[in-house]
Amino acid sequence: MLITSRSTDIARGRSSVIGLVRMTVDPVLIVLALFISCAVTDTPFVGAELVLALIAFSLTFPGEVSISRIRRGLLGGILSNWLMVAGLMVFFGYATRFIGHFEPAMLFTWIGLTPLLQYTAHRVIPLLVPQLLAIDGFRRAVIVSTNDIGRKLARDMCNEPTLGFQFKGFFGDDTGEDGAGAAPEEGPLLGDIHTAAGYVKAHGIEAVFIALPMNAQPRVLKLLDEMKDTTASIYFVPDIFIFDLIQARIDDVNGIPVVAICETPFVGVNGIVKRASDLLIASFALALLSPLMLLAAIGVKLSSPGPVMFRQRRYGVDGKDIVVYKFRSMTVAEDGAEVTQATRGDQRITPFGAFMRKTSIDELPQLFNVLQGRMSMVGPRPHAVAHNELYRHLIKGYMMRHKVKPGITGWAQVNGLRGETDTVDKMRQRIEFDLDYLRRWSLGFDLQILLRTVKIVLRQTNAY
Repeated sequence: MLITSRSTDIARGRSSVIGLVRMTVDPVLIVLALFISCAVTDTPFVGAELVLALIAFSLTFPGEVSISRIRRGLLGGILSNWLMVAGLMVFFGYATRFIGHFEPAMLFTWIGLTPLLQYTAHRVIPLLVPQLLAIDGFRRAVIVSTNDIGRKLARDMCNEPTLGFQFKGFFGDDTGEDGAGAAPEEGPLLGDIHTAAGYVKAHGIEAVFIALPMNAQPRVLKLLDEMKDTTASIYFVPDIFIFDLIQARIDDVNGIPVVAICETPFVGVNGIVKRASDLLIASFALALLSPLMLLAAIGVKLSSPGPVMFRQRRYGVDGKDIVVYKFRSMTVAEDGAEVTQATRGDQRITPFGAFMRKTSIDELPQLFNVLQGRMSMVGPRPHAVAHNELYRHLIKGYMMRHKVKPGITGWAQVNGLRGETDTVDKMRQRIEFDLDYLRRWSLGFDLQILLRTVKIVLRQTNAY
């Protein structure tokens, strides 16, 4: 990205402020609601209450406040998200007896007040942010190129006032490589690339976005040289929109700017949060479910000859081989170059194995995989190595799902893509959900998937 150091500070300043608002409003409001609830019920905000505030903030950070428009279904989304988090805290509170430290009146007040404050904030913030940005002034901006990405950028500037730009028009590339020719609908065509510098200087343009293709380097360098006589901030918008971006961001390697096109979401603090939540949830689940696992092991041993545990090689993070544990539910334990998926009415499945697969009890030993760090509670489900080698050649982007640890449950599974994938189209749909998970990850999203998994298991669907 070609960008002046001063303009970097300006762009990062605006985006960081808006990003901070988006991420912290919900967690801060939840803590504020707890403080107010303590005040109205004469409960001191100390000790256990401070711990509860820290837990609530951690579970809801980062938030997802829309700063550009009021979303449809806003109230329902706020209520479902909050009740999911509150229900999880109440569950763990009863399990650990920590809930006995709190006044019931305070807790009920907090649970009822929180969504009210959130709904009010979600309604007001989209109305206030444009006005707050206007105080600092909207920057006059032009775009060099009328190609697809340039026109999309123009639409975003016009439709999203929170970006802080006043779009003035386009400058076309006279080579025709940028799609120039027809007048763009998004704004006026102010001239060609040769007249851009003069217009910017004469009209006090503050931001110039160069959306020329990456093969236009000589023209870009010439334009940058002409722009040195202006005070405009200059941004190069690379045409990487043709790629399937996963956790894309700007980074640097020893001061050299780089653009991350495909990256794991679990870097830095996110990686610590993900691992800590895996250890906490897996440890609690093992403590709670160990009697059930012992009964399952006895049932496997008594119901059919063979080992209790089934071990199979799967692909882990970065495509490295891992060994995944399951209770044996079949008369065979395939782990070779060819692995036949289980089908409905499969004769290889034992009667007790059918029950375990129906209730997902056979998956419980994977909690040990989570403690070992080989798997996560939530992530793309691991496939047999033989299936990976087959589908990686049939489905574009298949191996991108291995940017993260495989999970005991996943976004695809709670959307009905559980069980046999007997066609390439079914596997392709599963991969689309896996990649969508990588784009959307948050701790709250993981908790939502876990709760939906419990609901699906209780219904016992699509498993055999």
